[in-house]
Amino acid sequence: MNDYPLISVVVATYNGAKFIGAQLDSIITQTYPNIEIIIVDDNSTDETQQILHQYAATYENIKVHINATNLGYVKNFEKGMVLATGDFIAPSDQDDIWLPEKLSTLMHERGDHVIVYCNSILIDEQNNKIGKKLSDIKRLISYDNPIMFAVGNAAPGHAMLIKKELITKTIPFPNMIPHDYALGYMACFFGGLKYVDQPLVLYRQHQNNVFAAVKIADSQTQRSRRTREKKKAAETEKIRERVTWLYNTCAETHITEKIFFKRMLDAYSSFSFLNNCSRVALFLKYRDLILAHKNRSELRKILYAFKLFFKIV
Repeated sequence: MNDYPLISVVVATYNGAKFIGAQLDSIITQTYPNIEIIIVDDNSTDETQQILHQYAATYENIKVHINATNLGYVKNFEKGMVLATGDFIAPSDQDDIWLPEKLSTLMHERGDHVIVYCNSILIDEQNNKIGKKLSDIKRLISYDNPIMFAVGNAAPGHAMLIKKELITKTIPFPNMIPHDYALGYMACFFGGLKYVDQPLVLYRQHQNNVFAAVKIADSQTQRSRRTREKKKAAETEKIRERVTWLYNTCAETHITEKIFFKRMLDAYSSFSFLNNCSRVALFLKYRDLILAHKNRSELRKILYAFKLFFKIV
């Protein structure tokens, strides 16, 4: 196997009995010949653990770890990546289906990049194709500038192949953003992310997605005004925590980007008239980089910048 570096597929599970079997079958049948499968279950209460133990008893390259308490989505993935022994890590959600050539293709296409990722085809709960690829919804490109991650991320973890050394440089993952957001941002300091315009994942959309590409309607009743205000305040504070992390983590060698995140951090500190104007000016100047992950016209980018006079994102 010397010609095939070990890939650790890290699967994070929680109450995923309905779909986990199909996903594990698609990982087991990958054409890449040297993989280990690290599964970390976040204290499921359904039949997930029984299914995982059945697979582990059948396949010697599957290792199952059960959390005594619920760690949450991000920290569950972090634990799995720490346990992984491969030189490359492929995160896996519990409810997707990988095409057989996914890992082989990404390994072939990675070059010197610390992350390579692919396109995905959207499917529903019954495995029916929705008629869209993820690239129809988000702008999937190669990313090489951390400012591209200032307000969002379009490179999904389920489509990534990551060098283990990048994960070592990134953990502990911050709690206020998804793990793939943090990894994508950090990758920009080490050569960037390469995009392969080939759909290699069937990306399932359903009611219980942690993060979905399309919104699934639910029956939740409208929140009271007070509840909405509290939620908005909490979200605003979480955004400020994110920007603080982006600034603190930005490499000192990237002088322009460090200055950008410092200006962003200052402009996010309050809704004073001066800070409102500063946010608009900053986003106007860097709109092409900030909104690189969105399919937006020039006019919509400008309007987005002016929206920042009234809110932070």
